[in-house]
Amino acid sequence: MAGLELLSDQGYRLDGRKATELRKVQARMGVFAQADGSAYLEQGNTKALAVVYGPHEMRGSRSRTLHDRAVINCQYSMATFSTAERKRRPHGDRKSTEMSLHLKQTFEAAVMTQLYPRSQIDIYVKILQSDGGNYSVCVNAATLAVIDAGIPMRDYVCACTVGFVDETPLADLCYAEESGGVSSLALALLPRGGQIALLQMDARLHQDHLETLIEAAMTACKGVSKVLDDVVRQHLQEVSMLTGE
Repeated sequence: MAGLELLSDQGYRLDGRKATELRKVQARMGVFAQADGSAYLEQGNTKALAVVYGPHEMRGSRSRTLHDRAVINCQYSMATFSTAERKRRPHGDRKSTEMSLHLKQTFEAAVMTQLYPRSQIDIYVKILQSDGGNYSVCVNAATLAVIDAGIPMRDYVCACTVGFVDETPLADLCYAEESGGVSSLALALLPRGGQIALLQMDARLHQDHLETLIEAAMTACKGVSKVLDDVVRQHLQEVSMLTGE
């Protein structure tokens, strides 16, 4: 797929968005009563479910216990029906293991683990429908689930995938753009302090374009942060109305 097909002469993308325009984000918190925290998030046509358990005592091998902070355990999986190709192994393959590690690194930078020594926090994220930006959508959904669990964080951790077409950065890539040979990177940001929690790049990118892409990704993440903040405030209002506070 050529670059001209991804961005028209008028500056519109395949789905009608402008270059810096994010996909529509819809989310709900507290979707599972059994979990300590949960959230469902749609970002465009990519849909994810995140569930959080903990903090609780360490399970399994005690040798993993950290005496000064909590251990964060992340597990990423994709529903077998999430893509057009049916996956035989929805989790446990190399891609899922890699994504689980990236999520773990991201939330270790954001969660105040020092408040829960000798404990464990479990974050499970499942992609229900995949249309690009899987890592970013998982981070955004898991952030809401961690907040729903009442676990303190240094800041929202927001993520976005950006790409580069015709000298133009594209924010929040969909699957057609990701698979169209675009040089892309995924960035997770703690927006208030501007701290980058994770930067992931799978393809080659010219050094001259890196700074431009990072700036575009940080701007997009700040946009996502405002949406997540609105979701949290709306959820608090609904909870306070139900409890009569």
